[in-house]
This record gives sequence, structure tokens and C-alpha cells, in this order.
Amino acid sequence: MSEFGESGESSVEADGLLRRHGLQVTAQRLAVLRAVSDRPHSTADDIYTVVLAGIGAISRQAVYDALGILTDKGLLRRIQPAGSSARYEDRVGDNHHHLICRACSRMVDVDCAVGETPCLSAADDAGYEVDEAEVIYWGRCPQCVAGASVESS
Repeated sequence: MSEFGESGESSVEADGLLRRHGLQVTAQRLAVLRAVSDRPHSTADDIYTVVLAGIGAISRQAVYDALGILTDKGLLRRIQPAGSSARYEDRVGDNHHHLICRACSRMVDVDCAVGETPCLSAADDAGYEVDEAEVIYWGRCPQCVAGASVESS
């Protein structure tokens, strides 16, 4: 669960969250937080579309700037799958990974493999103090698998 909340918190709670992280509270930042919370794993362009529909006038650059500062402050996580635009989520502060469908690009969260955090135990850490691992599993989602089996019948 994110610090912002799975389904979004009230405006007052989001205001406090921004202030606790030393950020000025703006309608744009609140709208970006809400959009990411409501639609995790969205691209910046998708978030821009949602925010624009929600608050009206906002530039694409303002959304990119908000995503950047919210990510820098640890309120959002930026995920950069190979061959894909960056995506954003508000599930931060834990070590989880992602599954991505090769057919439709749907992305879902998946908790770290069995055990406390075995993926943080590299076979050879070369002296590094490992504190995070980014693992992306690729395959086909259940809907795409079902669609392919219907088409081949």
C-alpha cells in the first residue's frame, strides 16, 4: 500500500503528505498524486490526460515536473521497463516487482519472491550494500492467453 493510499486519501491528508516531504501544496501536485493513485503504472502522457480532464488547464511540462519532484521526494516510484515509456506508481517503501504482458503491455505488481527479500542477496555483491532490486517478469496476461486460445480454436 502506498503512503498516499490505495484509493486516494482526502485532500487534507494529501496536503499533509506533501508538506511532510517539504513540498508546496498545489492543485497540480494533488491532481498528479490522485491520478497515479487511481491508475498505477500509467505513463506520464496518460497521467497528463487524466489530470487535464480533472482540473482543466495544465501543461504537459507541469505534469512532468510534478512527477519528477514527487518521485525525487519518494512519494512516487518511476519504473522504466525495457522498450517502454516510464511508468509511475505510488506503491513505495517496499521491495516489490512487476509483471508485464508482452501482448497488451498491462503491468501488475508482484511481491518479492518467497522469503524476507532473497532478491536482495546477490550471488556476488562486489562489495556493494544492496538495498533494492528491480525485477520485471515478462509474459502474457490471462486475458491475452485466453484471447489467443480462442483465436486458435
